[in-house]
Amino acid sequence: MFNGRITVGALSKNLPRILHVRRRLNLLYFWEKRWFFIALAVGAILLSLGQPEGLSREGMIVLTVSLVATILFITEPVPLPTVALLIVTAEVVLMELESSTVAKSLMSDSVLFIMGSLMLAVAVVKQKLDTRIAWILVRMTGTRTARIAFGISAVSGILASFIGEHTVAAMMLPVGITLISLTSDDPRKVRKLAAVLLLSISYGCSVAGIGTPSGGARNAIMIGYWKEFFYDPTNPATYGYLVDYLKWTFYAYPIFLVQLPFVTLILLFTFRPEYKDMSRAIVKLRARVEEQGPMKIGDWLSIVLFLMVLGGWIFLSGDHGMGTIAIAGAAAFLVAGLVRWEDINSGVNWGVVLLYGAAISLGVQMKDTGAAQWVAESFLALLTPLGAHSGIGLWAAVSVLTTFVTNTMSNGAAVAVLGPIVLKLAVAAHESPIVLGFVTAVSSAFAYLTVVGTPACTIVYASGYLKTTDFLRVGWKMVIVSTVILLIGALVYWPLIGV
Repeated sequence: MFNGRITVGALSKNLPRILHVRRRLNLLYFWEKRWFFIALAVGAILLSLGQPEGLSREGMIVLTVSLVATILFITEPVPLPTVALLIVTAEVVLMELESSTVAKSLMSDSVLFIMGSLMLAVAVVKQKLDTRIAWILVRMTGTRTARIAFGISAVSGILASFIGEHTVAAMMLPVGITLISLTSDDPRKVRKLAAVLLLSISYGCSVAGIGTPSGGARNAIMIGYWKEFFYDPTNPATYGYLVDYLKWTFYAYPIFLVQLPFVTLILLFTFRPEYKDMSRAIVKLRARVEEQGPMKIGDWLSIVLFLMVLGGWIFLSGDHGMGTIAIAGAAAFLVAGLVRWEDINSGVNWGVVLLYGAAISLGVQMKDTGAAQWVAESFLALLTPLGAHSGIGLWAAVSVLTTFVTNTMSNGAAVAVLGPIVLKLAVAAHESPIVLGFVTAVSSAFAYLTVVGTPACTIVYASGYLKTTDFLRVGWKMVIVSTVILLIGALVYWPLIGV
């Protein structure tokens, strides 16, 4: 009885304090989630408005969902895979699509490729091949961080210009992680160093993807558009619209090479890594390589399997898809006993796979509902009053538009959607379709701003060292420099070689 009176009394005395703490906890919760509620409010306001002329209701919903998802991608009030789940829910509830239709759009060859590539990266790390590749790289570059970053960009870029950026990013990711983890086991002490090395991989791949037609599907898409729109076998004057492998390389490869040193300079200027010299990490790396001893049968078998996967991507992906080959390669590693399923299950970031699938699904809806085309036409309609309807002003506007679109969907889808519009615009404006076509294709590589802009960015983000804001922090600088280089190339270089 006595104790009960004490307890009641204590509660009565402390009740205001308890309520105060509870209010603070509630405020803290809402403050941490404020961008989530702001994004929902923005979406609700937009959906309550009538759609603009020429845009369907479904297109309005897709654009609203895209804007809300972009806000959540950037501010990250909830885990990013949660955004993927919200996108799927919105497609079913708001757009009234069949759930089975949405489910099918989540799984494409590109998603299989991301999944298979991450599995292969785990297998490579398991065999410690990343350690040997990293050792070969630093023997060429030396121990200075700046040189190592440039070496990673150069190796990634040169490889990605021929065999596709997805492949190279998956192969180089373990190399970057090895160098970072040997510098420090505490990720907080190597935050900036990790940003420089990992983004050297993704941006090195991105700037190189336009180098040759095999660097990305978008290049082949634009070559097909030129032939389909302008080539007439009976008219010799249209033969110039047949762009072959060598011709494309001659036009686009110098654009990649000029961008390459700027990747390293911008990353070093932006993040200023904690370690200017990685000698200590290199000493550990050397000791680790010596500890491993000579190459063993398992190492050689891993190399053979990986080269077979690379060969499959280069020669067989046209018939079987890059994703199929990637997961077949992962299955081969499992069958050979070179990696266990438990290692893959714990090593792969499945949330990133889900995120990329949802982004592709949203991109498909943007194309199917006509939302992407409406955005493109509305944007271009603004150019005439601004005087940017021809010449370098039009080139810059098309580059900006393509950069915006390619950061919201895959670069291949961006070129597929914008290509016909831009080529028709070129004819109407009496501009060269070849020039505007190249500007569109090259600008589709400027997906530096978001995690889902390109698979290379998604793959390095899966390492866990990067934040979504890292891409935004350095991406806008990359966009400006790449756009300026592209416009100078279009203005000076291409006329010299007869474009």
